[in-house]
Amino acid sequence: MISPFPKSTSAAGEGRIVVKLLPNGESGLETVTYQYPLKLITPSRGPESESVLVFLLSYGGGLVGGDSVRLSISVHPNARLSIVTQGHTKVFNSVSRDIVTSQSLLVDIASEAALCLLPDPVQPFENSVYHQTQIFKLQENASLCLLDWVTQGRTARGENWDLTRWVGRNEVWVAGETKDRLLVRDTVILDADKPQDEMPGLRHSMWGMGVFGSLLLRGPQVEALGKFFLAEFAALPRIGARDWRSDEAKKAEAEGLGHHERWRIARLSMEKEKGLLWSAANVRGCVVVKFGAPDVETGRTWIGDMLTREGSIATTFGSQALMCVR
Repeated sequence: MISPFPKSTSAAGEGRIVVKLLPNGESGLETVTYQYPLKLITPSRGPESESVLVFLLSYGGGLVGGDSVRLSISVHPNARLSIVTQGHTKVFNSVSRDIVTSQSLLVDIASEAALCLLPDPVQPFENSVYHQTQIFKLQENASLCLLDWVTQGRTARGENWDLTRWVGRNEVWVAGETKDRLLVRDTVILDADKPQDEMPGLRHSMWGMGVFGSLLLRGPQVEALGKFFLAEFAALPRIGARDWRSDEAKKAEAEGLGHHERWRIARLSMEKEKGLLWSAANVRGCVVVKFGAPDVETGRTWIGDMLTREGSIATTFGSQALMCVR
C-alpha cells in the first residue's frame, strides 16, 4: 500500500524548534519536530509564562551507547524560549570506547530575542562515552543563559566518575556584518585514561566533587545577572584573610547589616560547610561561572538560590524556567 503522507525529511535523532513573536506580543512556537531517540514536549502556556517552554528529553529516560541527537533552535526577534528537562540526562554505558553517544545543539538567537537553557545535569553511567557540542550564534542584542553540568554518575550504585570519557564543548558567537566573532569556547574533557598530571585516576582528580558545572551569560536580558555573579565573587573571602574579631563583635555587626548582606553571610557559610567552590569572570562580554559541589543537591541548591535571589530569570522567562534548579 502506498502511503498518502509525504516521506519525512528528518533523520533519527534530529529535531528543530522555531520560536517567533505572535501578533498579541507573546512568544509562540512556529515549528517543533523531532525523531527518536529525541523527544520534545511543549506544555500549554500558563498565565504567568513569560516565554515558550519546551522539555528536552529522550525515550526510555536516557541515551543508549551510540545514540546521536542533533537539535537546531531558532529564536526570532523579540521572542523568548526556555528549555528544561524532566530529570537527569542519563548516558548508558558503551561496550567499546569507539561507540560514542553524542548530542549536538545549534542555536540562532535573533536581535532582542532570548534563550534560557537550565536543564538537569547530565548523568554519565559507568563505562559511558559521551560527546556534547553546543554552539550559539547571537545577534548583537540577543541574550543567552546557559547552564551545562555533569554528575559523577549513579551514586546509589557506588559510581564515582567511573565513566570512560565525557566531552562537553560550548561556543558562543556574535554575528557580524561580514564575519561571526567567537566570544567563548568552553571545553571540558573528563577521560578515565587521561586524568590530571600526577593523579592516580579521574575519581581522585575531582577532589571529592560530585558535580561540575558552567553557567554562561550574555546579552542585555541577563546583564544584571552577570553583574550579580561578578559582584558576589568579588566579595568572596580571599586566601589568607581571617577575621580576628570575637564572636560577639561579629554578631553585633551582623545585626546591623541589611537583608542582602545577611543573605550573603549565610550563603558563604553554606559554601564553606558543604565544600562548594566557584568562580566568575567576564570573557569578551560573556560572564562565565564555574562551580563544583560534592553532590547534585548542593549544586542545585546553590545555583538555584543565586538565580532566584537576583531575579532576572524569573522576570524575563517566567518561574517555570527555574524548575530544574529549585
